[in-house]
Amino acid sequence: MNTPLEISQTATSDLGGERADLLQALAVHRGFLRFTAQGLTDEQAAQQSTVSALTIGGLIKHVAATEATWYHFMAGGPTQMEANYGDWADQHRMNPGEKLSDYLTNYAEIATRTDDFIKTADLDKVWPLPVAPWFEPGGTRSIRRSIIHIIAETAQHAGHADIIRETIDGQRTMG
Repeated sequence: MNTPLEISQTATSDLGGERADLLQALAVHRGFLRFTAQGLTDEQAAQQSTVSALTIGGLIKHVAATEATWYHFMAGGPTQMEANYGDWADQHRMNPGEKLSDYLTNYAEIATRTDDFIKTADLDKVWPLPVAPWFEPGGTRSIRRSIIHIIAETAQHAGHADIIRETIDGQRTMG
């Protein structure tokens, strides 16, 4: 498997400027997250190895669902985001019978769709945020800011996954 940094070097070879920067940041942090799952069994991916309920499989499932929800927002606005919220609690756990390989395949498909959108989207397009307790009333998000949110979400959870993986078998993403 290529390292996260090797993956990011090829992710944006056909672009330049801001879009390349955004896509490369996404590629790096997605790579870090996927790297934490390298070589794990489904049982290990579902293992709660710290006092947290988080698991590597659950984090990959959650990050994929979150990116998909933000993609729908960027592509179609608040009603599309609301229609794709899903079961928040279920997004964070790896249920019996679910496979890490399926999560990774789904995540790769979502990432490709998001990347293709970013390559041509109007980054200045602004949508109103849906009504939700976690959004400021009357708030808006540009496509650019939505992408930055996806990057931050992915990076944060890649760090969580790195700690979980190190607890399982000592593997670390960096170092």
